[in-house]
Amino acid sequence: MTRRTVQLQQGSYPGRPAFDTALSRALLHRVGEGVGAETLRLYQPDDVVAFSVLDRTRPGFGRALESAADHGFAAVLRLAGGRAALFHGETLAFAWAIPDARARERVHARFEEMAGLIAAALRRLGVDARVGEVPGEYCPGAHSVNARGRSKLMGVGQRVVRGAAHVGGVIVVGGSGRLRETLTPVYEALDFAWDPTTAGSVEDEVGAVTRQDVADALLAELAARYEIEPSEPDPEALALAAALEADHDPAVDLPRSRGASPDAPRPAAPLVPGRPTR
Repeated sequence: MTRRTVQLQQGSYPGRPAFDTALSRALLHRVGEGVGAETLRLYQPDDVVAFSVLDRTRPGFGRALESAADHGFAAVLRLAGGRAALFHGETLAFAWAIPDARARERVHARFEEMAGLIAAALRRLGVDARVGEVPGEYCPGAHSVNARGRSKLMGVGQRVVRGAAHVGGVIVVGGSGRLRETLTPVYEALDFAWDPTTAGSVEDEVGAVTRQDVADALLAELAARYEIEPSEPDPEALALAAALEADHDPAVDLPRSRGASPDAPRPAAPLVPGRPTR
């Protein structure tokens, strides 16, 4: 049986937090249009609180943005749904653009695929990694990866467009204290309940570990299942990402056009990403 070929990109764009999201969106659309190959990005993110469209409707959203900034975190409008999530230098971010003509029918299967990969990778490092929601976790989801059923280590979300899906999220390698310190006032401002003690890291479970250690474990799992080909984003994807970058600033009052497709890239005007399949 022929294995899927997945292009692997590991470049980061420090100082441009919205560009990371815009590039993932650009790759998603190019894959959906049949002009880009299936692509997985593994990268070091900036210090970012990633907000969803749902977060943006909350009365306390402005205070949440201010709180994130007070803690040294930029804010971006993410592709996937759910609630606010945190990325920082001790996390590993992932974004997978997957071609699929029946993308909406396979949401659950993709969640299981990603969660299973990450849980298996973390078990390579000695973590008692399990798939499932920890009661009280931030940005809750049935396909979070946790340690011992008590501590959330990875969150994942999806965005579906015609012909493709984006599966993206973050693995917390270290710095769980910083995550709790930053997200607590953000969630208070948004009036979302969560239990900060449920937020953990790989380092909390196994001691000293680096982001590269986690990436290597994940790459080993990927190589066992797919044909992995290292690659770089093509100029067209980078240009589209640059055109979409401003769309992912959640502080901008983006216009909403009735009847317009939220998933069709239109570089000339900002778009509000539509609610993804979650």
